[in-house]
Amino acid sequence: MNKQELIASVADHADLSRGDAGKAVEAVFDTIEGALKKGEEVRLVGFGTFSTAHRKASTGRNPRTGEPMQIKESTQPKFKPGKGLKDAVN
Repeated sequence: MNKQELIASVADHADLSRGDAGKAVEAVFDTIEGALKKGEEVRLVGFGTFSTAHRKASTGRNPRTGEPMQIKESTQPKFKPGKGLKDAVN
């Protein structure tokens, strides 16, 4: 499912126009992104938790040339599925 299909599904399930559903989906994505940028967690009980993890700088290898290269430290987004989501999938 891509973003447009998600918007269409939300529109059908919530009896909204596609425009309104698109705004709602975008608002959810923007809100989650904003919270993660601030270093906060977004916990949706039964669905899962969005959080961030700090990765330290390290030395890696260029896969093409085999030369060592520095990998900068970064903050990575993480998602941990909740029990409700796991149960629904299985």
